[in-house]
Order: sequence, then C-alpha cells, then structure tokens
Amino acid sequence: MSKTTVNDVSTESGPERAAGAPRAVGGSRAFALLLVITGAAGLLAAWVITLDKNKILEAKLAGKTFTPGCSVNPIVSCGSVMESKQAAAFGFPNPWLGLVCYGIVICVGMSLLSRARFPRWYWLTFNFGTLFGVGFCTWLQFQSLYRINALCLWCSLAWVATITMFWFVTSFNVRNDFLPAPRWLKSFFGEFTWVVPVTHCGIIAMLILTRWGSQLWA
Repeated sequence: MSKTTVNDVSTESGPERAAGAPRAVGGSRAFALLLVITGAAGLLAAWVITLDKNKILEAKLAGKTFTPGCSVNPIVSCGSVMESKQAAAFGFPNPWLGLVCYGIVICVGMSLLSRARFPRWYWLTFNFGTLFGVGFCTWLQFQSLYRINALCLWCSLAWVATITMFWFVTSFNVRNDFLPAPRWLKSFFGEFTWVVPVTHCGIIAMLILTRWGSQLWA
C-alpha cells in the first residue's frame, strides 16, 4: 500500500468557504479508493455469508445438511461459525449489519471520488462507526478463537477490511486536527499509516497460529 501523507487530504478555503462556516474536508483519490475497496471486500464477505447461512437453514428445513465451500476442516469451518449463537449477536444475523455498514463505506468513498467535502462532525461520526466495527470484530475474533473454536475465512476478510478502514479514517481525522493528538503522532500518521493496520492484522494472525498452528491446514 502506498505511503499516506498529509497532502492526501484537501480542505476548503478562500472564497469557496463562507465566513464562519465549518471547515469541510475532502479526501485524496487514494484514500477514497481505499474506502471503496475495503467496503467492497467487507460487503462481499457479508453477502457470501448471508447466502450460505440461508442455504444452511433451507437444508435443515429439508432434513439435509449443507456445508459451505469455505469449510475445509474442523478448524477452518465457516458452517460452525455461522450456526453459533454469536453469529446473531443482535438478534439477527451479523452479516445483515455488514450489508448496510459496508455499503455506507462504499458510498463515502464514491462521494470522495466525486470531490465531495464533509465537515468535522461527519468525519467524527464516520470514525465512530469504524471504531464500533473494529470493536465488534475484536469481540468476534475472541469468540471465534476461544469459544466457537472455529475460523471463518469470509469473516477474516471482513476483519481485515474493517481494521484497515478504521486506522486510515482515524489517521485522516488526526492529520486534519479533527481528533486531538500530539505532533509526533500526526507526523507518524503522515508517513506510516499503513504500519498500524498491518501490525494489527499481524497480531491477529499470530493469535490464530498460536491457537491452532498446523491444525489450520491439516
């Protein structure tokens, strides 16, 4: 992934901005594409999981068994995750939430590609949404590793997409002074934003390997 710099953002100034109006900020093409791509990856994962979940329910009603294509062994078993109680944490299938939220992320990215600009409250609300997404994914990761004892590959794709968009949106807000941060952190995000999501995903990968090791491909 390309290096992210402070110049990746654009702000409204001069005659384009009315006196006393809140500062509106737009993102670079790279940032917009990152949102579109991560949103699309999460949406794809949510869509496939939804389809497989429906097939599992249909098979049960018919007295049959349906095994999702991503269930390759007892550990990498999407079906086990989909049939767990954690798969409907809010009383409905988790992917339904993903279908809505990842769609919103794609819309934001497409708006930025069309040179849209948004005020501080908008970016902070968007950041809070991605924070909720990361928090929910972290809970699902714990449940998957230590309670369900199975890993869903499509869920993993959604985790990576959510983690990536969260850190880049947070970096965007820090660099635009929408989130208070010390100068060294702003400087770090200006040069090495990509390091944080890579490290975050790397930690999760290490936890997965530590938990199951060679059983993942047995």
